[in-house]
Amino acid sequence: MEEIYKRRSIRKYSSKNVEDEKIDKLLKTAMQAPGSRLGSEPWEFIVVKNKDTIKKLSDMDLNSKPLSGANVAIVLIANMNTSHFKHAWEQDMAAAATTLLLEASYLDLGAVWINVAPKEDRMNYIRNLFDLNDYLRPFNVISLGYPANGEENKFINKYHPERVHYEEY
Repeated sequence: MEEIYKRRSIRKYSSKNVEDEKIDKLLKTAMQAPGSRLGSEPWEFIVVKNKDTIKKLSDMDLNSKPLSGANVAIVLIANMNTSHFKHAWEQDMAAAATTLLLEASYLDLGAVWINVAPKEDRMNYIRNLFDLNDYLRPFNVISLGYPANGEENKFINKYHPERVHYEEY
């Protein structure tokens, strides 16, 4: 799967809007991610296209600045009422986020993962911004757009054979 090798964190975007059809594909793909129990996945998504709200998201902290130029932001939220294994919600959410990022690469979009959980200050920022109930746990934000000139998803070899161990460490 070429997208696994060429996906990169893209932090600068062109002004071209991301089509609704592509946003829909991203969400459908994210919901196909493996989860800790079929039908009990915790993921929910807030799609943000409003520039004022995206700006507020970018003000969360220094790490969220790439959002300021995004055309779309997708906030991933874990609903603890639908999560079967309460201790595995972050793993379920990471699978959905990773799947979404790979689909973004496939769709020739740029994207970057903005950390939220487990930092309580970031989680509370998102909770307050979207007036979320306590059973909803913000996990991360995916910043999306078409890559700006000079930015691209491209292969960079990250394989390190010295980190692979067989049978023992």
